[in-house]
Parts: sequence; structure tokens; C-alpha cells
Amino acid sequence: MNLLKENFYSEIVYMSNGKFIVIEGIDGSGKTSICYFLKKLLLKHKKCHVKVLRDPGSTSISEKIRYLIKNSIKNEYMFYETELLLIYAARVQLTKLVISPELKKGNWIISDRYALSSLAYQGGGRKISKKKILLLQSLFLKNVIPDITFYLDVKPSTGLERITKRKNKDRIEKNTLNFFIQVRHAYLEFIRNDSKTIKINANYNLNTVKKNFKLEFCSWLNENI
Repeated sequence: MNLLKENFYSEIVYMSNGKFIVIEGIDGSGKTSICYFLKKLLLKHKKCHVKVLRDPGSTSISEKIRYLIKNSIKNEYMFYETELLLIYAARVQLTKLVISPELKKGNWIISDRYALSSLAYQGGGRKISKKKILLLQSLFLKNVIPDITFYLDVKPSTGLERITKRKNKDRIEKNTLNFFIQVRHAYLEFIRNDSKTIKINANYNLNTVKKNFKLEFCSWLNENI
């Protein structure tokens, strides 16, 4: 069936199993906007249950951990390994409490970040070894793999320009341009030969990015339902 045709929404009726979709990218790439845009696309059908999550976050415990990660603690430095372990603690809680149960019900999950973020941010940006990060992944998330990841690729300078408009930048967003250059480089390295990741050029305005994303999503969906 061709989901790029006008009958796209009517044809979604045949989807019976839930999917785990992750939206990735550096800060300022437009991830959150695309997550909710995708939810609207799916809900126009009104027969599939869709939940948008953020990682870290989206459970009571995970949100408290998110606060620790995102906010500087007065008079105490957070070591990079501490940051990584906090993120994984929140991710494990989110996966066991929400993602796995929802997928078992046949529901759809859209996640604003997941495991790839740690490889890019804590691996590429913080220079923690890939081996250590993959060990955490294999210990706790080996059976939970996204069906597809959409990576929104934006120039770090453009991403930083976008987030300067935010009233209060968090601890991660306050990193240097060079940090985000390293994060983007890590993303591109990890997705280079990954057939389950689709790269979207996110340097355009949001409406253009949404149109391009919709085309890529519909094409992927057409091949996977």
C-alpha cells in the first residue's frame, strides 16, 4: 500500500502492532516539535494509541533525575560518569515502567531521545568510552530497540542560535560550540551504516523540516506495515 497517496490516514487502519519511534538530534534541532507533529499525524487516524515521552523523564522518578541532570548543584561538580549513570537510571525506569508495557499492549511510543543520545553526548561530547556506554546498554536495554530512529541533523552553530532564544538554558545547553560539534560528529559516526536510522536535514525552517520528515516517515511506514 502506498502511504504517500492521499489515502494515507485511511490506510493506517491496517496497523495492528505498536512501534517504538525515537527522535534524536543535538539541542536546537527541533526534536520536541517533531515528536508532537508525528503524534498529530498518527492520531488523525484515531485508532492507534500514541504516547510521547522524553528521555530522561516521563515518570515521577525519572523527572526528578532529569532535574538533577539539567540543573547545576551549588558548590558541587557533577562528574561525567555520574551524569551518564543518572541518565541510565532514568532511562531504565522509563523503559520498564512505560515503554515496554505500552509496546506489549500494541501501543505506539514516540520518544524524544533514547540510548543513542548517550553515545553522542556522553560518548562524543564527554569522551566517556563507547565500550562503557554500550555495556550499560547491553545490561539494561538489550531487548528494547527502537523500530526506527529519525536523526534531525542541524549545524551546531544553528542549534545554539536557536536555543539562545530560550529564557533559561539548562546545564547541558550551556556547553560550548565545540562540545556540540563533537556531539554531532558522534551522531553522524554512529548512524553512518545504521539501516534503522533516517537522517533529516533540520537546518531549514520548522515547516520545511516537518514536510521533509513526513515524506521520510510515510516512506518508512509504507515499507514496515
